[in-house]
Amino acid sequence: LPSMQTSGSKPCPCPSFKLREVASMYFTMIAVFLVILVVALQGSAPRGSDFPYKVPLDPQGLLELSWNVSYPEQAVHFQLLIRDLQFGLLFGMSDRGEFENADLAVLWSDGHNSYFGDAWSDAKGQLHMDSQQDYQLLGARRAPEGLYLLFRRAFSTCDPKDYLIEDGTVHLIYGILEKPVQSLQAINISAIHRGLQRVQLLKPNITIPELPSDMKTMEIVAPDVVIPSQETTYWCYMAELPDGFPKHHIIMYEPVITAGNEALVHHMEVFQCAAEFDSFPHYNGPCDSKMKPDRLNYCRHVLAAWAMGAQAFYYPEEAGLAFGGLGSSRYLRLEIHYHNPLVFKGRHDSSGIRLYYTATLRRYDAGIMELGLVYTPVMAIPPGEDAFILTGYCTDKCTQLALPAAGIRIFASQLHTHLAGRKVVTVLSRDGRERKVVNADGHYSPHFQEIRMLKEVVAVLPGDELITTCTYNTEDRSRATVGGFGILEEMCVNYVHYYPQTQLELCKSAVDPGYLHRYFNLVNRFNDEEVCTCPQVSIPQQFFSVPWNTFNRDVLKSLYGFAPISMHCNKSSAVRFPVRIASQP
Repeated sequence: LPSMQTSGSKPCPCPSFKLREVASMYFTMIAVFLVILVVALQGSAPRGSDFPYKVPLDPQGLLELSWNVSYPEQAVHFQLLIRDLQFGLLFGMSDRGEFENADLAVLWSDGHNSYFGDAWSDAKGQLHMDSQQDYQLLGARRAPEGLYLLFRRAFSTCDPKDYLIEDGTVHLIYGILEKPVQSLQAINISAIHRGLQRVQLLKPNITIPELPSDMKTMEIVAPDVVIPSQETTYWCYMAELPDGFPKHHIIMYEPVITAGNEALVHHMEVFQCAAEFDSFPHYNGPCDSKMKPDRLNYCRHVLAAWAMGAQAFYYPEEAGLAFGGLGSSRYLRLEIHYHNPLVFKGRHDSSGIRLYYTATLRRYDAGIMELGLVYTPVMAIPPGEDAFILTGYCTDKCTQLALPAAGIRIFASQLHTHLAGRKVVTVLSRDGRERKVVNADGHYSPHFQEIRMLKEVVAVLPGDELITTCTYNTEDRSRATVGGFGILEEMCVNYVHYYPQTQLELCKSAVDPGYLHRYFNLVNRFNDEEVCTCPQVSIPQQFFSVPWNTFNRDVLKSLYGFAPISMHCNKSSAVRFPVRIASQP
């Protein structure tokens, strides 16, 4: 029988007779599957019930990851279920899901012996054994559904080859070994079946509020959708509340996923429609279809958002999100993102979101406020940039006018950009000094957006500033990317969830357009190629005609860093508080 080795150590002694019996259960008549011995190398493995978070890694659901977070230990415990083990697997983390410069735990077999070790890949994708073994194998156990592999990893290891586990999105990567390999270095990562999954590993350790006895539920699901046989689909479904539905508070929501489709339902959102329209047409189809009624574009007020790997969302016990009643639309739009990379055909789905609500209103209505940049083309990113920074401000003048004397409490946040976004952070500044990070994601992906409960409630007082900074990568683009609503345009937004609700719904900024006009005039003075600044030419067209040399890039960065800003301090009625032009904080 084969033996089990951990990297950097001598082969483990032969297992006991009972372990031999367990190992022998893995053999089949053709004896091609990897043999894993049940081991306990260091530490103690948590029980299966101790892993509250779970996500499928691959589209077929053959690899299922569960985990827990120990803040006292500053470590994550992983439980990986392998339903069809062959000759090993790779599991790890990298900056954006690439297999180059990745931090990996590797299980492999040469056909006789099995090995587990902490490894890393270089810029060419070549694997190397790590001199510091920080993925700690805790054990393995066999079950009818497959093999469970248990291991542990500290948040920070002080190893330059290791990934720093921090708040925000983590890009998990996996690879399946279908043939035996003679050594770690012999693994060719470009030739194996591999993929990635995005999760928030470091979940907040919050207390779940007690739910009221009169709580009711409502399921907003798209009935019997045949998932299109294409990699990416956004599906829209219109629902409506009962006629005369009075005001209630949403106090919790959770996903409803059709069994068997857990690996295909990527994320979902429920939007409430604008109250200014008496009715909205029914629709159940692709969101990008020409048959989708235009009026559905006025359903943009987020009620609930879920992404793969997220748990149920709870409101603080003193607040709830109001829906129903006077001044509230009866119409809701459910949007589901199906991720179907294996192009399954004929798969039926009735997934959605279950709302928990109560007629016993809590002390405060919760509100949602937009922070960041205004959706305007005056904020643009040159092509070929690897890390271009734009910043939006909610200024002290706006919060002084719009917030109550006791301030507000932010308890959750949803960061948002389009395809070029790479990092997003919002900080709270008071008296000219940065006091607190509200929410940050240094590995942000536009393909993984969820409402995240904050580890700590953030108090915002009148006169405070909320500064949202986004970092973009446009290395794959040949012309400027301007701000706007289109998917190839850009946004920089943080939707913060807070209480008590105020009239302030939007607190954002953009550079003063007059200073941008001066920029285009300066480009004309110092460049041979003329940029037309005549009134009939749109701002996007002016940006598209800029020759993007070093000078023009640097001047634009300086403009965005120092020019006065146009402040949008808007009520829910779209009427602005009297705050306009301001200097940058």
